[in-house]
Amino acid sequence: MSDPQTTPPSEPTANTEPAMDANPHPEQAPQQEDPLSVAQAEVAKLTAVNAELADQFLRAKAEAENARRRADEEVSKARKFAVESFAESLLPVADSLTAGLAIADATAEQLREGSEATLRQLKSALERHKVLEINPDAGAKFDPHQHQAISVVPAEQEPNTVVTVLQKGYLIADRVLRPALVTVSAPK
Repeated sequence: MSDPQTTPPSEPTANTEPAMDANPHPEQAPQQEDPLSVAQAEVAKLTAVNAELADQFLRAKAEAENARRRADEEVSKARKFAVESFAESLLPVADSLTAGLAIADATAEQLREGSEATLRQLKSALERHKVLEINPDAGAKFDPHQHQAISVVPAEQEPNTVVTVLQKGYLIADRVLRPALVTVSAPK
């Protein structure tokens, strides 16, 4: 006798029961790609980016090298020809001196006039190139940046003032080329 409650259930057959998917909605199922093909695609993408960056780096490096080379050439030319304009402005001074010396029987007055004209030309050439005189007046305050004190002398002036100028100084573009040589009043 068989008891209906104790009989084992029969094995289900493949044809009798439908198979159940883990995801009941197949239209939402993620498409699983092969991990190897995903990695290969990522490697190809990164290789392309790497090649592009390498190309940009080489172009930038070449451009920087060209700019450096051009700058070096310009600096070299500037150094080589820096005095060209200055020398050109001194040529009339040399011509005047040569012309003055060519006159064999010049009078003292002619020599003086020629020397004064040549000095004016020289001063003009220097001023055009921003070479300016430092010629302090007597009684001016001593400036150690523009003056060089040769001696300190007792004087009626205020202490540390210029008494006499022994030699003019010169500035070039606000930089001291040569300080003025002066004597300075001593403190009382």
